[in-house]
Amino acid sequence: MLKTSASFVLGSPKSSTYPGGYASGFDSPAALLDSRFEHPVSWLALLLLFVVIPWSPVFAQYEDQTKKTLSPPQDVRAFDTPSDGGGSVTVIWAPAAYDSAETKYQILLSEGSAVDLAAMKVVAEFPANQHYVRESKWPWWTRPATGDQHQFTLRNGRGVELKSGTVYSITVAAVLSNDRGIAPPVLVTPQPNWMNWNQINNLVLALLFGGIVFYAIGRARTKEIFLRRIPGLDAVDEAIGRATELGKPILYLTGAHDMSDPSTIAAAVILGRVAKRTAAYETELLVPHRDPMTMAVCQEITKQAYLEAGKPDLYKDDSNFFITSDQFSYTAAVDGIMLRKKPAANFFMGAYFAEALLLTETGASTGAIQIAGTDSDHQLPFFVTTCDYTLIGEELYAASAYLSREPVQVGTLLGQDIGKGLILCILVAGTVLATLGVLLDVQWPQLFLDVFKDVK
Repeated sequence: MLKTSASFVLGSPKSSTYPGGYASGFDSPAALLDSRFEHPVSWLALLLLFVVIPWSPVFAQYEDQTKKTLSPPQDVRAFDTPSDGGGSVTVIWAPAAYDSAETKYQILLSEGSAVDLAAMKVVAEFPANQHYVRESKWPWWTRPATGDQHQFTLRNGRGVELKSGTVYSITVAAVLSNDRGIAPPVLVTPQPNWMNWNQINNLVLALLFGGIVFYAIGRARTKEIFLRRIPGLDAVDEAIGRATELGKPILYLTGAHDMSDPSTIAAAVILGRVAKRTAAYETELLVPHRDPMTMAVCQEITKQAYLEAGKPDLYKDDSNFFITSDQFSYTAAVDGIMLRKKPAANFFMGAYFAEALLLTETGASTGAIQIAGTDSDHQLPFFVTTCDYTLIGEELYAASAYLSREPVQVGTLLGQDIGKGLILCILVAGTVLATLGVLLDVQWPQLFLDVFKDVK
């Protein structure tokens, strides 16, 4: 086949006017190869022989893979979703080598125990690299499988209706292009559960904080507990004493909300302490209301305070009176009382809105001592500006324990502070552990974080 020896080089000197158009003075490689073989096409056959034969096993393997049927998902399990109210089932299966965005998983469902793949309906479809157990919200103490397993929870809605107590056939199919592998169907029955074990941590934490409060109450009964001085509450006796000296009444407001609001409850409790002091000093007390239910509660609290002070004959039912539920009508009426009665001390306890500044400015113009307490942060600047003393936020809720010094209330306050300290420590520790888990790509910090997840 070869005309000359194989030890030639691709290029021999030619003139620059070679018909092949090469201006470089050399023949083209194809022309040189043609000159070395008796038949011009022989070198092409030889080239294909050297190129195709080494790659033929690869092409054959690829062809076998494309022709191979997609294997069905393995280790498919289905069970009633734990810790729910029924109407939900969960499917778990093992990961596969073909898990990718191109491959799809399908969830097939049919009612009844008879297994008929043709009658099963596709109720969900998603890429095969999604829906892992590690992505679910299950804490570690209720997690049904390892984190690398696939998991899908099927619930009522979006064309799916699962009835509690009804048997269903369910399976998983893997789909890639025109290939489809279906796992053998399994039977499952959704049922409601009595206990939500996913939130058992809430019970444990509630018992923990309850134990802390009971411990603090017991400690308050045996030894004196230090309470931070609150100037606004120290001034209560001063304000009542001044009203007594001047022979003027005391005006007490419980805020804009009803008895369902914690700030109104705190205001009513403080009213009991103030009423007890006014009864002891025989000072007139005025408590206008904008909610009938709050008025009824405060009447009983005031009456009980006068009884405890030993002055039940001084109690007047009309010391607590209803004006109106309208915001600015109530404000105008109270402003009128301030200007006519000129009380020596004004107490603004509870939640307030736009009426706050209108009330306190009028009270300041009469020269009264004004003490405010609210958890409405949007009104705090106005109270601080126009009142002599202001209880900010939780000081309002601590006022009852501060004024009474009763062991139960003081111990409860101490227990709450201990609980807040623990929560701050948990937040710091959780932040550090979550950061380490991301930086080191480890899962063990999640064991700690799950304990405080979904706390209500």
